[in-house]
Formats: sequence, structure tokens, C-alpha cells
Amino acid sequence: MADIIELASKYGRYGYRRITALLNERGWRVNHKRVERIWRTEGLRVPKKQPKRSRLWLNDGSCIRLRPERKNHVWSYDFVTARTADGRAFRMLNIIDEYTRECLAITINRRLTSEDVIDQLFNLFIFRGIPEHIRSDNGPEFTAKAIRKWLTRLGIKTLFIEPGSPWENGYIESFNGKLRDELLNLEIFTTLAEARVLITDWRRQYNQVRPHSSLGYRPPAPEAIMAVVTT
Repeated sequence: MADIIELASKYGRYGYRRITALLNERGWRVNHKRVERIWRTEGLRVPKKQPKRSRLWLNDGSCIRLRPERKNHVWSYDFVTARTADGRAFRMLNIIDEYTRECLAITINRRLTSEDVIDQLFNLFIFRGIPEHIRSDNGPEFTAKAIRKWLTRLGIKTLFIEPGSPWENGYIESFNGKLRDELLNLEIFTTLAEARVLITDWRRQYNQVRPHSSLGYRPPAPEAIMAVVTT
């Protein structure tokens, strides 16, 4: 019971099914029904809304729907915007492998351009290989001539969703929703550097710890070596 309460406190947005998967990883033989009973008895629940946390740091410190069939078959990418405590916006370029569900990279900066997209993809292609397709919306950073020509030269097919149809990019939209629900809506980022640290740590947990329901409650990449986040 203590482990359940500990995990529920640490991963408050996961729910009892994912907590069950984490308990099994620790060697407990327990099914989700028993965890659910304890969950309800102890009054545990996934909170609908939580206040943001402020952390104090020391000074030294339109396409045909193509379903992914294998690793590196289809990647997708998208931008997410958040703000630091001073009200200034920053952007995140999120890139995932739709088949493995692994988050391959999150690039974070105040401004991100098509050149930044190319730089991050270049790094990933070296370490992860070249995907067959990349899916995205019709944002100017993704439809720029430079990036489209570059991807074409590499033999990568671009899949652009219909304007105003985010559901056609469901894998990355789902990922973005988890990022907001489990981190961005809970934290107050005092600086951009702090945001990078916390987002990088969340990405590690997402890839290596967080049970994923579509993967049989296993994390996307439990033994993956995390790529360095480009700043």
C-alpha cells in the first residue's frame, strides 16, 4: 500500500492502471482491480486540476491516413507554446516516432524557425536513422521550401494534414496533450533554463518510466539512450 501511495504522489496524473504497471515493474504481483480497490479506499484519484508549482533553484545549480507499421516508418512533429513566469513565450518542437511512441526530441527556445527544424532533424537522422515519412500540420516552418526540398533529396515523404484538422495528426496531438496535462499545466517556469531542465526530465520519464496503454502498459523506450535536447 505504501508503494501505491508513493507512486500516486509522484505520478499523480497516471491513474491506477499505469500505477499497476509500475508496481509490476517493481516486482509486485498485483492486478489493476486490487490496485483500484486500494486506490478508492485511500481516496486516491487523478486530480482534475492542480495548482502550478513554483520551484526554487539555487544559484549554482491533407494526407491519406497512413498508419505506422514499424520503427522509423512514420515520424510526426509539431510545435507547442508555453510561457515562463515573466509572461514571455517559448516554443517546443516535439518529434515522435508514431510506431514506438517514443519522443525522439524536444527542442526548446524562445524562437524556432525552419532552420532549427532542419538542425534537429539532421541530428536525429544521424543517431536514429532516416524515417520513410514525416507527418505535420501546415505551419510555415514545416512547409518552407528549404525543408521540403531537403527532405525530398533524402527520400523522405512529407504528409501534410488538412488545414484545421488536428485529429489527422493524432499521435503527436496526443503526445502534446500529455505534455500539457502532466507538466506544462502544473509548473511555473521561472526561467527558460529551468523549463529546459524540467521538460528534459519529463521526456525521460515519458520514454523510460511512464506506462503507455497502447503498448500494453510498457514505456515506449525503457532502455533508450536519451538524445541531447537541442537548445
